[in-house]
Amino acid sequence: MAERSFVEEVKKLRLGAGEVFHGEGILAVTKALLESGVSYVAGYQGAPISHLMDVLADAEDILVEHGIRFENSASEATAAATLAASVNYPLRGAVTFKGPVGVNVASDALANLASGGVVGGALVIVGEDYGEGSSIMQERTHAFAMKSQVWLLDPRPNLPSMVAAVKHGFALSEASHTPVMLMLRIRACHVHGRFVAAANRTAEFLPEDALASPRRDTARIALPPATYVHEQEKVNERWPAALEYIEEQGLNEVFEGASGFDDLGIVVQGGNYNALVRALERLGLADVYGRSKVPIYVLNVTYPLVPKELVRFCAGKRAVLLVEEGQPNFIEQNLATILRQADLQTALHGKDVLAPAGEYTGAEVLKGTRAFLERYGKVEPEAKPTRLAKVIPLAVATELSSVVHGRPPGFCTGCPERPIFSAMKLVERELGPHHVSADIGCHLFSILPPFHIGNTTMGYGLGTAGASAFNVEKGAKKRAIAMMGDGGFWHNGLTSGIANAVFNRSDNVTIVVDNNYTSATGGQDLLSSKGAHPKRSTGHAIEQAVRGVGVDWVRTIRRTYDVAAMRDTLREALTTTEKGPKVLIAQSECQLNRQRRIKPLVRKAIAAGERVVRERFGVDADTCTGDHSCIRLSGCPSLSIKPNPDPLRTDPVATVLDSCVGCGVCGEVSHAAVLCPSFYKARIVSNPTAWDRFAERVRTAVIGWFQKRDAKARARFAF
Repeated sequence: MAERSFVEEVKKLRLGAGEVFHGEGILAVTKALLESGVSYVAGYQGAPISHLMDVLADAEDILVEHGIRFENSASEATAAATLAASVNYPLRGAVTFKGPVGVNVASDALANLASGGVVGGALVIVGEDYGEGSSIMQERTHAFAMKSQVWLLDPRPNLPSMVAAVKHGFALSEASHTPVMLMLRIRACHVHGRFVAAANRTAEFLPEDALASPRRDTARIALPPATYVHEQEKVNERWPAALEYIEEQGLNEVFEGASGFDDLGIVVQGGNYNALVRALERLGLADVYGRSKVPIYVLNVTYPLVPKELVRFCAGKRAVLLVEEGQPNFIEQNLATILRQADLQTALHGKDVLAPAGEYTGAEVLKGTRAFLERYGKVEPEAKPTRLAKVIPLAVATELSSVVHGRPPGFCTGCPERPIFSAMKLVERELGPHHVSADIGCHLFSILPPFHIGNTTMGYGLGTAGASAFNVEKGAKKRAIAMMGDGGFWHNGLTSGIANAVFNRSDNVTIVVDNNYTSATGGQDLLSSKGAHPKRSTGHAIEQAVRGVGVDWVRTIRRTYDVAAMRDTLREALTTTEKGPKVLIAQSECQLNRQRRIKPLVRKAIAAGERVVRERFGVDADTCTGDHSCIRLSGCPSLSIKPNPDPLRTDPVATVLDSCVGCGVCGEVSHAAVLCPSFYKARIVSNPTAWDRFAERVRTAVIGWFQKRDAKARARFAF
């Protein structure tokens, strides 16, 4: 069950030649794949590319019509290895994953692919979420492209440019026998626009044709001495072929400026083009349609650079500005070498006027572009802001930061992972703190308030491996705890984590969070998902897999909301005298996916007049002590505070907001931690039956009688 359904949108993928496509960037890329005659597609979801996998899954019937094989890969390495089909056969294949973390995972397969080269077009679509929207370490895919000699496309973020990049990506790959990376930044993935569609193409050569007539070329296999030949091919044959194609097809673009500005120029990565043009518009040097007075050279191909084009653009100019986001400044170094080798005296500016690292937001590009143009007299120096126009003074901002608290990301309302960490905090009270090796996934939010659990994270499915060094044989009084999600478990953790722990006789504890989906990437199905899938095999228990690689101590908690059971089982794992790896599988369905699944059913049932019961929790203000341990041990967004109704008490009391989904973890935490008994459960009945109404009248009457009796008793003692 993916986060979003594209069932309606994928109908646009059937548009024919000459029809106008309107839609989102991800959908346009899928349409471009169909128009390119692709034979197979694979990938692993990850921001900002997750929706491409979801679109492909929803469009599977269209893919089947054109003989296209589509797979949700087990990992990025699996996806990249799929491109082996293009090594010996004229098969066009595309894979997609998040970059650069996905590229890191897939590096072995990609390096082998780049070494031997390809016959059919091989396209790697990389979702690059560098900058403020990023969910990973700040690195660039560009480094891998340079290392392995893979060509890197970074098209302008508009639909016609992106569609053209997909088609040229396949053609460039075939012309140079080299895999090609297409980088889609987060804004490009979600940009909306239009382009004139072409007809979808069924490839002339399909996987079944390859199976019928297998081909073998040992010269394409990365095995010495062939690898030495591959290196020479990259430089002497594939690189020149790539430069020739890029130049002949005009993949990079030059926008001529106005007279009076031809002594300057700006070189920009295609993905940053929109930000640059907006900055020029703010400076009065471009109109709303992007027509710039300053000449611009757009690098829709950021690797390799085309020296002839760059020399032609820079010749006769006093200076050029290179807008290159991120570090290291690979393109700036390359361009500087090209200019010096051509003996051009054009001054090169880049990181000297722009930020050396970080995302090039509109404000940052405006600041750097202004500094460059001011230096050469093309814009007036920026006037100092008036007193009224000044930004908030630093002293005031500092004071505000001490009053206005930060809001760290956290678990969703009702998340089944929250009670796991509540239980861990309760065990910590008894046994003291433990080293916790965290993992990639929603559970990584546990490192933040209110839990403060987690010492390191090393990658997806690597939680257990990250605790390997703490497997102390002598003198250890505690065991390390490792976290792992079900997505990470199937991605990488079963072998690199659990099997490795068995092989090395680890005595640590691993908690596998089994919430039925790869929730962090949008709720896609996986091997252990409970729901049946018509085209994929699900329902494979994690416990079976764990026992299959040799773990003897395995416990499965089938309801993580049972905080007491979680606490007791974790305590047992940490204190048992039994040696060897210990695995605790904590099961409960991802609450987001559960709500997506049941809400339509509930609405339908209520509309049909059926009796529907929903549970909600609340706090009795008269009983609540105002201690707020329930909030500190839970952190649920539905838990808040409100003024105390008792005029003699000043501490605010806890309250449950209407966003409550009735998971019950707040009450469970209070019970397990022996807190105040102020939580109560309410049952909301829609379309009540006659019996429901009768029972409610009886309850109201009985409760009312007791309330009146108590009121009379209190009145006797009143002054």
